[in-house]
Amino acid sequence: MENRLKSKSTGSPDVWTAIQHLQKAIAAGGVDPKLLALVHLRASQINSCSACVYASVAGGKKAGDTDERLHHVAAWREAPFYTDAERAALALAEAATRLQDGAQGVTDELWEEVNAHFTEEQIGAINLEIALTNFFNRINRTIKEPAGKTWG
Repeated sequence: MENRLKSKSTGSPDVWTAIQHLQKAIAAGGVDPKLLALVHLRASQINSCSACVYASVAGGKKAGDTDERLHHVAAWREAPFYTDAERAALALAEAATRLQDGAQGVTDELWEEVNAHFTEEQIGAINLEIALTNFFNRINRTIKEPAGKTWG
């Protein structure tokens, strides 16, 4: 796959500054970086964004996660490698990412489950991670960003 956008530096530097501020806000939310990488990975798998799948696996490994856990995220419901809190976050990532026509979205029951495991600040960070991941997934799919490349 060849990237349609030859130079990402032609965009407004304000956009990259805003993204960096969002990433800092996510990091300040008190959520384990391994969990954020799992959330990023699951949303990226759903959206078929190979660049973000690649980046989230690399990020998960950098944060200390295992190949076993990273390779099983697509089947997290059946895999025994995740905590109840991680399962709640992965379910939230799926529900918030799958907003197509007729999708149920984030139910009250799921929201209660997420609230049982995380503080409001952490939920805000997880939700922002999901939204930012979907943002990047859509951009990368549009410009055909290949896996293994770097941004910026």
